[in-house]
Amino acid sequence: MDTIPTTAATLDDTWEVAGLRFRSRLIVGTGRYKDLEETGRAIDASGAEIVTVAVRRVNLGDPAAPMLQDFVDPKRYTYLPNTAGCFTAQDAVRTLRLAREAGGWNLVKLEVLGPPPFLYPDMRATFEALEALLKDGFQVMVYCSDDPIAAKRLEEMGAVAVMPLGAPIGSGLGIQNPVMIRAIIENAKVPVLVDAGVGTASDAALAMELGCDAVLMNSAIAHAREPVRMARAMKAAVEAGRHAFLAGRMPRQYAADPSSPLHAGVIGRN
Repeated sequence: MDTIPTTAATLDDTWEVAGLRFRSRLIVGTGRYKDLEETGRAIDASGAEIVTVAVRRVNLGDPAAPMLQDFVDPKRYTYLPNTAGCFTAQDAVRTLRLAREAGGWNLVKLEVLGPPPFLYPDMRATFEALEALLKDGFQVMVYCSDDPIAAKRLEEMGAVAVMPLGAPIGSGLGIQNPVMIRAIIENAKVPVLVDAGVGTASDAALAMELGCDAVLMNSAIAHAREPVRMARAMKAAVEAGRHAFLAGRMPRQYAADPSSPLHAGVIGRN
């Protein structure tokens, strides 16, 4: 992994997508919590600036029922509507068109899933949906397989970010294929975010150590025994992983290199 020199730019470390700049590299979902109050407290603890919103599952327009906006202020957070639960390109496109009509959102997250039990990204349908959404003028962040060729094609089509899965959605297995995630990062000219499969803080740190621009998660926080505390842990892990990436890890080697001398009379390095 390359060492990135410390400069004024890295001291003010931000990332950009679709012309928007963010400090937090942790994106969190708004579903699966026990209630909206817990949702708001966990998101606040995470330090996130972007929150994903499953348009088909979250109340955004019925004032007679509890509304997400009352607990997660859209003036404070960037809402990222997504197509969670969509299994066809047509459903995904329809969902995001409705979201834009309801809230005016243009920056969106596209995901089109394959069948259970793995819910792996259906890349053929994803390409189809992306093409239609780009024609409609959307700026699209795309959930995808951990395939460098597929990720590059999404970028070339016009995706503003690619979001390869670490492991199946909600599995908590962590990053199963770091080699391919790293390959996607090395070949990308748009932001790369690990999305899905994160289970604990070390998974988030690894994603950042690989060089991801950000990490997206929902279940890892919402399904923790203490979601608010886990949100704090994820915030710290993402920050630590980013610092480690910028610092440049020591080389791996197969032989020992003692930090103290093996013979007397020589002053060690430590």
